[in-house]
Amino acid sequence: MPDLRQDPIIGRWVIIATERSKRPTDFTRKPDVPRGGFCPLCPGNEDKTPPEVFAIRDAGTRPDTPGWRVRVVPNKFPVLNSLGRLETHTEGLYDKMDGLGSHEIILETPDHTATMSRLSLQDYYTLLLCYRQRILEVKKDGRYRYISIFKNYGKTAGSALEHPNSQLIALPIVPKRTIEELEGSHRYFDEKKRCVYCDIIQQELQTQSRLVHENDAFVAIEPFAPRFPFETWVLPKQHIAAFENTDEALFRPMAEMFSTVFKKIDATLNYPPFNFILHTTPLDSRHEDCYHWHFEITPWLSHLSGFEWGTGFYINPTPPEDAARFLREAEGGRRQSQMHYFDVTHTPGI
Repeated sequence: MPDLRQDPIIGRWVIIATERSKRPTDFTRKPDVPRGGFCPLCPGNEDKTPPEVFAIRDAGTRPDTPGWRVRVVPNKFPVLNSLGRLETHTEGLYDKMDGLGSHEIILETPDHTATMSRLSLQDYYTLLLCYRQRILEVKKDGRYRYISIFKNYGKTAGSALEHPNSQLIALPIVPKRTIEELEGSHRYFDEKKRCVYCDIIQQELQTQSRLVHENDAFVAIEPFAPRFPFETWVLPKQHIAAFENTDEALFRPMAEMFSTVFKKIDATLNYPPFNFILHTTPLDSRHEDCYHWHFEITPWLSHLSGFEWGTGFYINPTPPEDAARFLREAEGGRRQSQMHYFDVTHTPGI
């Protein structure tokens, strides 16, 4: 019989359509194949992009030359403009403001054909450190209130560039989805004096039914009320509200966690298109007790219909308990060998 399940944070209801239950093979699709040809983001073509604002590169290599491991450049076609100052305007009952913001492209690896399951532990380590460094740098600009980091993989998920990349967009306002999560977290904390995400982690570790993977510092779970099949959350066991406040010692187990999880997803679902999104606090310190940063991975395996758009209810044909079991049993989840480090230099942020 179908389930109606409520998200304990924002109160959103979803329908787990068990009578339409789908296994991984029901979502079989051909993975996107790189088209090939000239890529302006590959090593050797650094002059085809705006000058880098940050990079982690091999020792002795110069900015805007080959030798980078992770490279960050301004988006040539930004959705928001970093010039000017924030001004608001009204048109009768309508409000609007100038399109102030910052938009960067984070080149995750020099390897044009790499996927998330093929990145090494070192690749993940440098990429995740880059995320933190860019947040710390961009937040120095007092005009911004929220920084979003996300990845689109595959055309269906909105990817416009083939070269492996993430994006950073700094906003002058806090997004509605973030406000909903903050309000729900505050309500829970006011009532129970505990973080709702910490309680979720403890329950999932106890029941194990929706647990995908665990190491000393992180957990990966299928949430209780997922909007999408195989929606996966990765959370630190330690209570940390803002991603940029994460201690560097946690980035090694974080790298192992993402390497394992994406290997499981690709082995189970054959390289699905997905969105990979960081959920963190706005650029203030008013949510330290109740919020808990996390990443959400949402494979694009189904399509929204008029019912979802019209009601706000999501229909998910794969119970999260089944999805977690398929992922736990997937090959590719074995712990990798000890990480090896190379000497790197950092191009300072501008």
